[in-house]
Amino acid sequence: MRLGNRKGFGSQARPRFPPRLQPERINPGDRQHTIDRITKVIAGEDREVLDQMERIYGAVTEGGVFRAASIKAAEAAKAIENAQRDINIAFMNEVTQIFAKIGVSVWDVLEASRTKWNFLPFEPGLVGGHCIGVDPYYLSHLAEELGHNPQVILAGRGTKDGMGRWIADTLHAERGGKAGRALILGLTFKENVPDLRNSRSFDLVERLSELGYDVDVADPLADAAELQAIHGLQLTESDGEAYDLVVGAVGHQAYRDLAPDRLNSWVKDGGTLADIKGIWRGLTLDPSIRRWSL
Repeated sequence: MRLGNRKGFGSQARPRFPPRLQPERINPGDRQHTIDRITKVIAGEDREVLDQMERIYGAVTEGGVFRAASIKAAEAAKAIENAQRDINIAFMNEVTQIFAKIGVSVWDVLEASRTKWNFLPFEPGLVGGHCIGVDPYYLSHLAEELGHNPQVILAGRGTKDGMGRWIADTLHAERGGKAGRALILGLTFKENVPDLRNSRSFDLVERLSELGYDVDVADPLADAAELQAIHGLQLTESDGEAYDLVVGAVGHQAYRDLAPDRLNSWVKDGGTLADIKGIWRGLTLDPSIRRWSL
């Protein structure tokens, strides 16, 4: 939130508010790092403004308030917090593609790697949203305006933006190039939230459709009217239907809790179950189902 000069309130001018900034750190779906527990970064034009902000936000959060050195420093902190996460996940997506060429699941690799004390437990997947999927472009735009080539930032974005297409193409190849009926489970940009903005699940829908699949979509949290209005798609209940390809794209808790019999009923004999988030790796399913995971 940034406030600057405001003019015009009826016939009188409103008072001048000094510039101030408080980058948001809301993580949708996160029940641990809630707004009343996180450290709040603030910045302002002068000490008086900072004192006022600290009183306000200090009363809201138990995590404390951090005074950034400047408004620019606070803004930059927000940008690199998201860009750093974006780059780390992009690295996971890239090594996933490498390991796939030698028949190794990245989830097996991560399970072993997490035993090292300083390993960062990022996971691969389809990552969109309105922070990680957007903020790195703000940072790269600034770099280019300043004559700097942001190679790492844009390389990460390129890897992430192409992940949905890579998954669809890989699944199609696994199926011997044979299209069929497909069901995508999960459309929101992350698990356990209803937000569809900048979701990369739609990359899967688009690419599978291009490859000749008849694609149905499901999501227990997505708003049906919004989905229809923005993407022209209708939610299916997926009851009594069996598909050639079922893709678990978003790890909603409702999908994590699915019983094996329910999953079995959605996949045709000889069909493929694609577990992008690795949420069903421990389930014993019908041996006729071809299972695929990152």
